[in-house]
Amino acid sequence: VQLQASGGGLVQAGGSLRLSCAASGSKFNIDVMGWYRQAPGKQRELVATISRGDSTNYADSAKGRWTISRDNAKNTVYLKMNSLKPEDTAVYFCMIAIMRTGVYWGQGTLVTVSS
Repeated sequence: VQLQASGGGLVQAGGSLRLSCAASGSKFNIDVMGWYRQAPGKQRELVATISRGDSTNYADSAKGRWTISRDNAKNTVYLKMNSLKPEDTAVYFCMIAIMRTGVYWGQGTLVTVSS
């Protein structure tokens, strides 16, 4: 299983970005898809997750600003980030959980928000 994340970059505070992460490698049923982030000197933390049935879970920092979605036909998860703040600067990692198989992580995409 391989995860390819994209969409990171440099944006001014108040701006928006859309992250994408596509899973490939073999046929599988993905249960949960999600995004985590890790800022310099900090531990990796949850941003948002979405189940196969589209139930979502957000960190408090993401609620009301960001939206997670998925396309099961494309094995892809998205994170639309609005109203970005400098404190959102981090490497963002996508993850997927496959039933009876395990959890997989993408390589990370850097989001930098300038003030």
